[in-house]
Amino acid sequence: MTAPASPREALPQSPAEILPLLTAMGRVMLSARRQGAIHERMGAVRSVTIDADKARLTGECHDSVIDLAVVKRIVVDRSGHMRGKVLPKLECQDAAGETLFSLIGLEGLEPFDAALAPLGAGAPLEPVAREAPSGGAQDVAPDDLGAATFAAILAEGLPIAIDFERPGLFQHWVGLLPEPKPSMGFVNVMRGDFHLHLQAGAVAGWARHQMEGEVVLRALDAEGRQTGLSLRGPAAAFAGVPGVREPAAHG
Repeated sequence: MTAPASPREALPQSPAEILPLLTAMGRVMLSARRQGAIHERMGAVRSVTIDADKARLTGECHDSVIDLAVVKRIVVDRSGHMRGKVLPKLECQDAAGETLFSLIGLEGLEPFDAALAPLGAGAPLEPVAREAPSGGAQDVAPDDLGAATFAAILAEGLPIAIDFERPGLFQHWVGLLPEPKPSMGFVNVMRGDFHLHLQAGAVAGWARHQMEGEVVLRALDAEGRQTGLSLRGPAAAFAGVPGVREPAAHG
């Protein structure tokens, strides 16, 4: 009889050895967050291509690049639940042990563990205390820049790309914007294969760049620093977007 797997364990194999097993897990969510933005792609990973220090995840619902020079360790966590179902995940961590983003097995524990079975058991780890959901989130203000931005893009009716970068990851989505849904302090852009949850007040401005026939709007925080979230598409898609700053002219 096989002993039950540890709820949380560090896998000894390298990320380059582990990530190709995602293709056997069914639907997977790659969820990453940074500076008030949560960017998620959901669906089957059809292929994982390792090229030097990069892992490319592709599929009808996935398009991301993982930097293996940054992602040094993968930890398995089987303690997550939603609506009575176990949602196990792979935590992609840097050299300091910080979780940069997670790959969540949406089909549950059985296909997740079956995909990882060739690796054998990892080193058991102590469980991590989960943060309780914070209550009392404020509604999104009518003049919130994130809400106003997506309302303006929706009105133009043109497809755009919503890209996300953080250390160790670039993730991409492109399509027609669904109607944004403000709720619990976030502006939520949601489709079956993609979610963006943007915290109210997280974007204080957009830096506009012209690149290869497209316009790119890079989100800025209150100090004028780029947050890692960017919007890309034809200039007409962003005609009504407020808070856009032109790049400084060079003399």
